[in-house]
Amino acid sequence: MPLLQAKSLSRSFGSTRALADFSFSIEPGEIVALMGANGAGKSTFVKIISGVLAADGGGLTFKGRTYAPATPAEANTAGVVTVHQSTDLVGIPGLSVGDALLLNRFVDRSQPFFVSRARVRREAQAMLRDAGFDLPVDRDFAALSAAERQLVAIARGLANRAELLILDEPTASLSATESRRLYQTLLDLKNRGIAILYISHRTADLEALADRVAVLRGGRLVETFARPVNFDQAIETMIGRPLASARPDARAAGGEPMLELSGARLLPGSDPFDLTVHRGEVLAITGVLGAGKSRLLCAIFGNGVLAGGIMRLGGEAYTPSSPRDAVDAGVFMAGEDRHRSSLMPAGWPGEEIAATISLPHLTRWNPAGLIRPRLEREKAKAAIRRLGIRASGPDASVWTLSGGNQQKVVLARWEAEPGRLLLLDEPFQGVDVGARHDIIAAIRSRDDRATLIATSDPEEAYEVADRVVTMDHHTILHSHRDGNASPVRSRETTQ
Repeated sequence: MPLLQAKSLSRSFGSTRALADFSFSIEPGEIVALMGANGAGKSTFVKIISGVLAADGGGLTFKGRTYAPATPAEANTAGVVTVHQSTDLVGIPGLSVGDALLLNRFVDRSQPFFVSRARVRREAQAMLRDAGFDLPVDRDFAALSAAERQLVAIARGLANRAELLILDEPTASLSATESRRLYQTLLDLKNRGIAILYISHRTADLEALADRVAVLRGGRLVETFARPVNFDQAIETMIGRPLASARPDARAAGGEPMLELSGARLLPGSDPFDLTVHRGEVLAITGVLGAGKSRLLCAIFGNGVLAGGIMRLGGEAYTPSSPRDAVDAGVFMAGEDRHRSSLMPAGWPGEEIAATISLPHLTRWNPAGLIRPRLEREKAKAAIRRLGIRASGPDASVWTLSGGNQQKVVLARWEAEPGRLLLLDEPFQGVDVGARHDIIAAIRSRDDRATLIATSDPEEAYEVADRVVTMDHHTILHSHRDGNASPVRSRETTQ
């Protein structure tokens, strides 16, 4: 008997049909992956089974009984636990990792009113140990990286005695080592009879884990692929067309140097390195979590400083003291976590597509200090057409968009004005194959600027970049072009 079964589910948002006659089942001890382009219905289905939304039609059964959770708490009590891609609500600044792990127990009236710090640390360490993760339980949650917050969310979900665990892009912010560790944890859970519904756009995840891959398109289940999965066929089924590579042959770095780093040190004790990015070139930096990729991009954007060395932009000395200095110099950046770094919170002024795109350009677009909504909407309409953003219009909230379309809006912000250098930190997190194709095409269509991308996924790096460099221990080790690698020695090594 299936653990969870959905029969003819439907759900609409106004005139938009998100799910239509959707049927699905998952067995105990089975890992089933959901594949679908942004807007295919994956998130809507997950929200229905996790108690966030109610279906318009059809029904669910869980363990053979009618299942219609009205809240996420009801779903958790039933044994259905969801770990969302965005982890902003997993913890609160000022609380420790241990506090974040035990938040659910703090509001449980069956628990003791007074809880000692020793008990919090002990139970939190046990939760992390069972999940296979290693995090300091006393660290402030606000100080965690996106990857570390994801680990906290997963560990807390595993501790809730889930019978069905739903994971939404769990490896998007994880290094290869952390991803492999998570794979083993999930396979152990599968062997214990726990069912796992896994949403990911990374074929490496699905190859490692999935017993079946269910493909959604247009709110319907169009096909299911059993292991071993033909992923080329599955991706073509998902997007409804043959999948052509968005990346043409690598271009030679023939343009003049746009960004030059000489003797750069990211930390006082790290090895110095040189790096040059040319006009018209797309260069990707890859490496494990903590290698220094994000630190480098932040220093270039004026949101940090180099520990040593010099930077040049367009042949001139470049020492930004703030992101505003960088933007004024034509250096733009989209941060790793778009929900925290690029989008206004839901319900706040400025959450619309047009306002999101215009935010860093307000002074330039409105020199007299008066907002010109018509100009903002025209810029947004042009971006919607150019990048293929699926939205009702420029006044739509970015929070009504899928992850891939949100990322397109973030990219559109920096496409709206000419620049000299575009910095992108993990630009493909939570982005499906179809949207990634569009984003790569947009990135590579510009030959008037240089683009520097940080990604933990080597496959993504080679898909988008003309040249790939590897970073480890806050220095650059190798440079790759056309699949060949050559060592990049630090200055200390060559002297």
